[in-house]
Amino acid sequence: MPLVLASAGSPCIIKKIGGKEEIRQFLESLGFVVGGEVTIVSAIGGNLIVNVKGSRVAIGRDMAAKIMV
Repeated sequence: MPLVLASAGSPCIIKKIGGKEEIRQFLESLGFVVGGEVTIVSAIGGNLIVNVKGSRVAIGRDMAAKIMV
């Protein structure tokens, strides 16, 4: 399921990252890698604040839809 549908507070493992190559590279630079763990801290207006590799990162709904957990 896409990251946008995951519930806040529960850790998820990234299974796949979709989209164009440049989007995948950008997400990888933020710490979103296949097999990595992410936790949604909060969801405000469709945008997400997630905890990845010990850092909090804000991503938009369109980016979060490309991350499958």
